Amino acid sequence: MGRSLLRHDLDVKIICVGRNYAEHAAELGNELPKSPLLFGKFENTLIGPGDAIVLPPESGHVDAEAELAVEIGVAGRRIAEADALAHVRGYRVANDLSARDIQYAESQWTRAKGFDTFCAVGAELAPVSEVGDGSGLRVVQRLNGEVLQDGNTNDLIFSVPFLVSYVSAAFTLEPGDLILTGTPSGVGWARDPKLPLKDGDVVECEMEGIETISNPVVAEA
Repeated sequence: MGRSLLRHDLDVKIICVGRNYAEHAAELGNELPKSPLLFGKFENTLIGPGDAIVLPPESGHVDAEAELAVEIGVAGRRIAEADALAHVRGYRVANDLSARDIQYAESQWTRAKGFDTFCAVGAELAPVSEVGDGSGLRVVQRLNGEVLQDGNTNDLIFSVPFLVSYVSAAFTLEPGDLILTGTPSGVGWARDPKLPLKDGDVVECEMEGIETISNPVVAEA
């Protein structure tokens, strides 16, 4: 394991990938993407392990999403896929929070994904020397101790090296930038009945071999 995530260090881009697991796309009724679906989060969303996820009054359904996060270590632009891992510092566990009702009511996702506290990121960094290309890792989300998501990064539609290359064709990647690689199936919005986060919940996101983070959920005061 490597250095901790330092809040004051975070002058970073947070680049996220939507619908990067086939079963998750299917559970939401979406077609598989032909290329990565990218969106961004701002630094106001970032929290660490143990910090509270705050539910905004504007949304009636917030979902948690357990994800593998890729942290960039070496700057690059138009990085070749074969060279991608040389630009990766390592991997963290992340929780990409989504206001689903807003996400599906609006034509783009900035507001739905961008509320304060909507990106929990682990403190532990697993280097490429330990984790390789990020494949073969179990990804789990638990809500109040109950498993909701249980997937594996082997099922990513677009791999970590491909994503680093693809993203760098649009944005110059800088040290500390994060790429959140998508989430497996099992989210609360896709359940019957739907299962939104509520005040008093505790969400755990686990990335095999890296870290499990836990965050309490509170309603905005």
